[in-house]
Amino acid sequence: MPESRSLRSQTTACRVRRVAFQFALIYLAIVMVMAFLQRTLIYQPARADRLPAAKINVPAVTVRDIQVETEDGLTLNGWEWTRREPAADSRPDRPYVVFLHGNGGDRRHRVDECELLCELGMDVLIIDYRGYGDNPGSPDEEGLQRDARAALQYAVRSRPIGRVIVYGNSLGGGVAVRLAARLCHEGTAPGGLILRSTFSSLADTAAHHYPWLPVRLVLVDRYPASRQIRHVTCPILQMHGDQDGIVPLKFGQRLFDAAPAESSSGISKRFVELPETDHNDVLIVARQHVREAINAFLHQLPPDDSADAN
Repeated sequence: MPESRSLRSQTTACRVRRVAFQFALIYLAIVMVMAFLQRTLIYQPARADRLPAAKINVPAVTVRDIQVETEDGLTLNGWEWTRREPAADSRPDRPYVVFLHGNGGDRRHRVDECELLCELGMDVLIIDYRGYGDNPGSPDEEGLQRDARAALQYAVRSRPIGRVIVYGNSLGGGVAVRLAARLCHEGTAPGGLILRSTFSSLADTAAHHYPWLPVRLVLVDRYPASRQIRHVTCPILQMHGDQDGIVPLKFGQRLFDAAPAESSSGISKRFVELPETDHNDVLIVARQHVREAINAFLHQLPPDDSADAN
């Protein structure tokens, strides 16, 4: 009898080890597949043969096609939105937004937001990243940063850097924070940084959604915004929905907490919590809150002396 029980015990242990080994292999296979496909999961561009600005019809706004050249040789398409006012194109004091959008769709899906920014008295430059819309290339963290720098270089052809507002939405906020931090480090701080529905880092957000995966070990594009925002010296406005299911509010608050308390010009950072608002319905649910927050932000920005010099 003792030998029989011992044999059964050994058999059971063997089966347990076999099952555990099989589960480990399956888990490892899932991790490897997710690691291999991670950029497909992160970047979800819409594609089109051509996106002509002529198809955009917005009252009191002129939208025209533009192109920017990246440092690694890509030509990217975008749109420039300019309000139809006397001599609007030649006003260097007019705020100019460099709009860096999120991980999905393309510039066609940001028409409403561009229109809102124009209504608030700004002109807007929005490009699609590499691999998005009608643009060549494949997206990754370094590539998107090159695209953002190319857009910034286009912006400062017509406006002093102090009148340029870097505006980032969702993943584009991660791009925007890094761009603004670099500009501030170089002593050419933009007029302001506006972030909407942006995370503390992509690693934080991905780990939240995939707690059963070793995300922090395998993630390649990390967008460490909370580390980079510490170096931003321009005024900062953050807006975030309190019901955001894609980038939970706590990650937006974590990013805000990491930012300097005030800009080099003495303007306090501001966080606006958008009530009853998710990630993708901000302009539907909280349009007026967004309008008021951006308008107040613009009115507290100091004048840029270089605009007068031009």
